[in-house]
Amino acid sequence: MTAADRLSEILLADDVAESLWAAVDSGEFDEILPEFPVLRMEQDPIHKHKDVLSHTIAVVAKTSPDLVLRLATLFHDIGKPKTRSFEGGAVTFRHHEVVGARMARKRMAQMGYDDDLIEAVSELVRLSGRFKGYADGWSDSAVRRYARDAGPFLGRLNELVRCDCTTRNKVKAARIQDAVDDLERRIAILAEADRKAAERPGMDGQAVMEYLDLPPGPGVGRALKFLLELKRTEGDMPRDELERRLDAWWAEQPK
Repeated sequence: MTAADRLSEILLADDVAESLWAAVDSGEFDEILPEFPVLRMEQDPIHKHKDVLSHTIAVVAKTSPDLVLRLATLFHDIGKPKTRSFEGGAVTFRHHEVVGARMARKRMAQMGYDDDLIEAVSELVRLSGRFKGYADGWSDSAVRRYARDAGPFLGRLNELVRCDCTTRNKVKAARIQDAVDDLERRIAILAEADRKAAERPGMDGQAVMEYLDLPPGPGVGRALKFLLELKRTEGDMPRDELERRLDAWWAEQPK
């Protein structure tokens, strides 16, 4: 069994938390993924922070049994030991997602995972911190950029964000889930608006003016609106059918 096969087996176990802890405690991870046990970083009484190893296992345990998502979740904080620093009396991990994405890509390649899986996982790790700051207010362009950058991984990215909340503070946890709900709602609304804006009727304004012998004006706009609604309800049509429908519609319009 390859290292990739073994890690996948661990991550897809029925009780993934137990499976991960067993691999850590037995020393198996020291062999197949030595970066992972290092997440059990030294705690100190001054610069307090979460045990990243325990946090990561808790987050993985909350995710759906999807290999891409679970690998991304396993690696999402893997860059923290390398980026850990102390600033203003607090622990920081600046750009750990970018560092973690590079680490995930390198380690997964060494383990023998295929290129497509490596690309998906490393991209999710890179994007895993992008949601931070949403509660401070994102413009529509920022929401569009988040969805565009996530691309086909949007659903998995949002699930990772939801599962990454392990706080015991119910109010804080609910606030984060509500924020993701709001983000997903805005993404859907903007996607529909963009889809409609990108739609074009089967004939453009010049073609309508030539066919109906009309000058530029409100009549052309009404005809284009009719043609667009026709496309939305019945799909694309041959030009002769469009002209037949346009003739029938125009005959009923007040002149």
